[in-house]
This record gives sequence, C-alpha cells and structure tokens, in this order.
Amino acid sequence: MKEDNLSEPVGQNLIKLISNVCFSVFVFFVLIFTVIAITYQPPDPWLQSAPALTKLFTQVQNATFQNDNSILKTGEDLISIAANPAVPPTALSVITEVTIEKSEKKMENSTSKMICDSITAGVVNCSDPRVLIAIERFNLKFFKSIAFLEYQTPVNGSKRDECDVAWRFRNKKEKSWRKYRDFRRFKIGIGENCTYKVVNAGRWHSGLNARRPRSSLNATRRGGAARTAPPARDDEINDTIPIVGSETAFRKEKYLYYSRGGDYCKGMNHYLWSFLCGLGEAQYLNRTFVMDLSMCLAATYNPSNKDEEGKDFRYYFDYEHIKEVASIVEEGEFLRDWKKWDRARKKKISVRKVASYKVTPMQLKKDKSTILWRQFDAPEPENYWYRVCEGQAAKYIQRPWHTIWKSKRLMNIVSEISGRMDWDFDAGSCGSR
Repeated sequence: MKEDNLSEPVGQNLIKLISNVCFSVFVFFVLIFTVIAITYQPPDPWLQSAPALTKLFTQVQNATFQNDNSILKTGEDLISIAANPAVPPTALSVITEVTIEKSEKKMENSTSKMICDSITAGVVNCSDPRVLIAIERFNLKFFKSIAFLEYQTPVNGSKRDECDVAWRFRNKKEKSWRKYRDFRRFKIGIGENCTYKVVNAGRWHSGLNARRPRSSLNATRRGGAARTAPPARDDEINDTIPIVGSETAFRKEKYLYYSRGGDYCKGMNHYLWSFLCGLGEAQYLNRTFVMDLSMCLAATYNPSNKDEEGKDFRYYFDYEHIKEVASIVEEGEFLRDWKKWDRARKKKISVRKVASYKVTPMQLKKDKSTILWRQFDAPEPENYWYRVCEGQAAKYIQRPWHTIWKSKRLMNIVSEISGRMDWDFDAGSCGSR
C-alpha cells in the first residue's frame, strides 16, 4: 500500500511535466508564427519594379479593379535603359563645364574691348557667343538637378541690357528621355576682364521673345473643312487626327472596331487594362484599331464626385506616340468614311458583328471581313472589353504597354510648375489622379 501511495504522485507529476513542456512548445511556435505574420509583407507588383508590373498584367486571368491610390503606370515607365537610365542614347549631348570651356577656347583670339564699350553704353549684344556662355555657366551653377541639352541663340529682351534665351533640358532624376523646354529673361552685366555675367534671371517662361512663334496646327481636310486641335495647343506636339484617305485605301485596310462598353467612366487602371486588350487583339489580328478619343473621367478623380464625359484622350496620353508605333484610326473619322464609301457603291463594305466576348480572337484570325465589329451590349461585367483577353486568349494577346506614354501636355504642365518653383522642392509619389 505504501509503495502504491508513493508511485501515484510521481506518475501524476510526470504527466504534468510532459503536458507543460508540450504547451510551452506550442506557445513558442504560435509566437514565432505571429511575429512572421506581422513582419512579413507579400510583394505588391504595383509598388515594385516595372518588370514585376509587366508580369502582373500578363499573368492575371480574371482582373478585378478597385479605386485605390496606386500609381498609374504607362509604357514609358516600363522601358528600361540598360546602359545608363540618366543619359538615354537618343538624347542630345549634355552641356557641361567642359563643353563651355571648349567654346571659350575657340574665341581666345578675339578681343573683349568691344564688350566693355557696349556695356559702358548700356547695350548688350545678345547674339554674342559670350552672352550664351555666361548664361550656360549661370544655369549650371543654380540648376544642378537639370541636364541642359541645347540652347538657342539669345535674342534681345525688353530692355537694352536684357537677353531672352530658350533651351531644352531634362531632369536628371527622370528615367524617361523626354525633353522639355524653357525660355527665360536674363539681365546681363559686366564682370572681371570685360566679360559678361548674369546679374539676374527671370522665372520660368519669362523670356517671351525667345519663344517660338505659334503656328496653326489645324489640318485642312478635303472640301475645305478645318479640323480643330485640342484646346491646349503646343507647337511641338503633332497629335492631329490622321485622315483615312480614299475609298481604295479604306477598303484595302482591315479594321477592328470596339463599340463602347461598361469600361466607360471606370478608373484609369481599368480603362488602360481594357483599351490595351483591344489594341492587343488588333495587333494579333493584323488589323487597324478604331480608337475612340472621347474619354470619361471617373467620379473618384473629380472634386464634384461626378463622372465627367467628353474628355480628350490626347490630354492624358501621348497620342502622337501611339500613331507612330501602332496602326490606329480615330472613330469619328472612321465612321464618316465608312458611311461615305458605303453610299458610293452598291457593294457594301463587308462587316462581321461579334456579339459576345466569348468569340475568341483565335476564332477571328482567318476572318476576311473588312470590319470586325465587337459589340458589348450585355450587362456588367459581361460588357467589359478586357473580357476578350481572358481565358485561352491570354496566351495569344500581348497588351502593347509600350504604346502608352504620358501626355506631353500634362508633362509640360508638370515641368512648368516645377520650373516656377525653380526645381527646388521635395515631393512624394502621387496617385493616379
């Protein structure tokens, strides 16, 4: 009996000890798992590199879209320059102190007495190369984040000691090779040894005399009618709408026409995902894509919290670039010519209407109709353009992201705002608005 009484507590204590150890191990693993769950963050392709974003767009089969603060990416962001992103191969040579010194050496034999005489008389010869050299040195000193690419010959300002000069530049921190331009007014004085120096510099776009004269961008159509350019015109942006041409040219081409669907008035990410699906299908089918330039800006982007229709595509994206790299035609021009040539001949232009996105691009590959007309009349989400590129079609349709660049108009506005702040500011990333 005594032995039983002694053995009982030992067995119970052993069981308690084992259970305590097991519970401690369990708690330890739970603690580790909790720490990992809190600290680990899965990769978000929207905030990662351009290859990750491209991978996301090419692998997703069933896309869903949300209004968030993610940055709207374009093909310009996805282009990587292998050698040196800061100095693209197509850019003009950057003006540095070395290039300025080379220019000075070419003028070593000339005298500076004429400079002293002209400054004393209160007159500056703005076309003198030494004026440009003084301005170049001034810009290099005060605008260190800017890469200056080329200068125009300075011209006279509003006063006898002022000169206006225009130049092209780019921000050193940008990966894009896009060039911007500025023209400023400089007050010129005399420095040591009868050399020019900049006394004062005007603000962004203050040198109005150096601005290139505006020319009309209206393209005259047959019949004398003029085409209206977008409201904000720019001399160096050629985003006029191309003309289809003759009946022979119209019938010779093959077109892919998407009627407006549920993507209208959706967010920009949704819009691009759908638009590039249509453009990608057109390239797969070797057809010209009929493009609607009229956009609807979703309510989430507007202070009024209402959808705003009638926005011009060319204000948000680089239409000039799309014309160069893809086969497109503007919808209004296309519909007018279609109606015109249909009336001109008894033989109608061949059209195949595709009522459902379930008819795949592969099934349309051998279709010989002049116009393939995809119609999106079903209720949402069956009427989204991007549905065409889902399922098996995703293996064949490559969205041409390289065709989408940011609008030069918008970037010029950004450049002007930055220039007025003299490029001296810090800014975080902004959303897709």
